[in-house]
Amino acid sequence: MSLGYAEKLSFIEDVGQVGMTEFVDSAHVLQDKVEQLAKLIQKSRHLVVFTGAGISTSCGIPDFRGPKGIWTLQREGKPLPEASLAFHRAMPSMTHMALVELEKAGILKFVISQNVDGLHLRSGIPREKLAELHGNSFMETCPLCGAEYLRDFEVETVGLKETSRRCSDEKCGAKLRDTVLDWEDALPLKEMNLAEKHCRMGDVVLCLGTSLQITPACNLPLKSLHGGGKIVIVNLQKTPKDKKASLVIHGFVDKVIAGVMELLNMQIPPYIRVDLFQTILTQSLSSDKKFVNWTIRIASVHGLSAPLPFIKTVEVSFSDNQNYKEAILNTQPFLLKRRTVRTETFEMFLKLKLSDGCGCPSTQIEIPFNFQASNEGFKLDRNATFEKMRDAAIQDSSCGQNAMVERRTVLVPKTETTVHAIVTNVKAYDSHLSNGDFKPRKEGMKGSVTTRKRSKGRKRKMRS
Repeated sequence: MSLGYAEKLSFIEDVGQVGMTEFVDSAHVLQDKVEQLAKLIQKSRHLVVFTGAGISTSCGIPDFRGPKGIWTLQREGKPLPEASLAFHRAMPSMTHMALVELEKAGILKFVISQNVDGLHLRSGIPREKLAELHGNSFMETCPLCGAEYLRDFEVETVGLKETSRRCSDEKCGAKLRDTVLDWEDALPLKEMNLAEKHCRMGDVVLCLGTSLQITPACNLPLKSLHGGGKIVIVNLQKTPKDKKASLVIHGFVDKVIAGVMELLNMQIPPYIRVDLFQTILTQSLSSDKKFVNWTIRIASVHGLSAPLPFIKTVEVSFSDNQNYKEAILNTQPFLLKRRTVRTETFEMFLKLKLSDGCGCPSTQIEIPFNFQASNEGFKLDRNATFEKMRDAAIQDSSCGQNAMVERRTVLVPKTETTVHAIVTNVKAYDSHLSNGDFKPRKEGMKGSVTTRKRSKGRKRKMRS
């Protein structure tokens, strides 16, 4: 799933150490270390988490330096693994969602990630509490006003290049750029400064699934040592920073974090993905005023020319009392043109066939058609609407729920643009992945965590 990203990077001979041997601590050693980690998190005042590719391997995204990593296979001249799922449909791991719960409880203060998969943002980590040092494959940014745009499709370039879209701010309109670094691109100064600030403040810096080889990023956790902080490393391979760490755990990240959450008596929340699309209904009278020429278009909210990756086909049907011919729209742009009598009213039904990786095969929306009537525009609170949809998805244990969140109208030609939200994935996590291995011992954890509500590798340069 990260293969596209890897293939876009410039060729470089030296990618650092690869094919690293993996180690797994024995059951009783792992038990002891997980208890130690849980205690450190429970007592921490400023927990910072530093993540690498190992946090996303359970999402189906291969790492780079492990025995079957991308760089390892390339160096051995072996074919790269085939992606089992489109990159844009990757879902957060158990660890991603555990971090969300720790952040909501006020325990986790900041996340620093070297990953470009965007899963921390998708999982629910607030943008202001996240530094993405190497960029985000689904993010575009405006070089003039600094606006950021999170997409539901993978941005086509890497290396901070211009893309085909512009800033939507009418006062700006500059060409957007991708945010993913190529090998020789400097690290973003704003992200690095925030990361360094929080590492200096951190009393615990937890490194998850990273080989800690790429400088200067790999040196960030060491900043905590100056203030008496502790470093914990959870990784299957040894790292150059192991000797600096207070605790090194060799194990699968998901299993370790599941054990920690079990000891802290905290639940791992489900992941609910909500995607957006828009319908554009345009109507105009024929020259003799007897008919209405109309067009319905199903499009991305990111622009008419942007891809709509989670919809495969659209089946259009009409009210039972109408004899209008049904239509199947197989290719993008999804567009249907028809002519009907001016006085007729009817219901139009759009059955959206969803792409592979979505949690349900289809969903249906209804669009009323009445040329004589005018619908008023509206704009709902998206966060509140999404929360209701998530609650319904959790209660139903299924996806496909949809709702209108915004409508914009234009009088000439008569046009209604409606933004729809749809739940495309529901994923619950087995918080007992640890199989009960991490029950606290008598001399171990006391009570549950106290919730604190929100109040030698390659070297990269710095950039402003």
